[in-house]
Amino acid sequence: MISLHGKNFEPSIPHDTIQEKIAAVAERINRDFEGQTPLFLSVLNGAFMFTSDLMKNITLTCEVSFVKVASYEGTESTGTVKEMIGVQQDLKGRSVIVIEDIVDSGSTLATIFEILTREGVADIKVATLLFKPEAYQKSFPVDYVGIEIPNDFVVGFGLDYDGLGRNLKDIYSLA
Repeated sequence: MISLHGKNFEPSIPHDTIQEKIAAVAERINRDFEGQTPLFLSVLNGAFMFTSDLMKNITLTCEVSFVKVASYEGTESTGTVKEMIGVQQDLKGRSVIVIEDIVDSGSTLATIFEILTREGVADIKVATLLFKPEAYQKSFPVDYVGIEIPNDFVVGFGLDYDGLGRNLKDIYSLA
């Protein structure tokens, strides 16, 4: 058990399991995009660890870029997403794979899909380490899911609680 900002979190998903699931996601992406040069668009800050480990398993010729959006305060989604850092590349006609740390309500994805559609991308796919099907409120497909989890608040492996816990190698659930 760990404590962050006075809240207790218990171990939920060990590092070895995370790595196995990332390798499986990469294998599917490598197969699906064989012969193509996709752009991986990592959603900061949370997806940085997933992106790093995913890229180590990607054998495709590809590009990686980053976008920063935010919708959380404390342990609750605010429901409002702000675009903080935009995409710098020309995306017109590109195949884009959005890399998320976690997909819960889908509000962040909705904003990203809107931006990418406006930019004229050819194809949008979503790769997420964690997916909360019970919380998902959008219709966008989530194409590559590492691990489905219940609608619990989690930290670790890039995910934080008010700035703390991103550095943890395992994932923890709010006790």
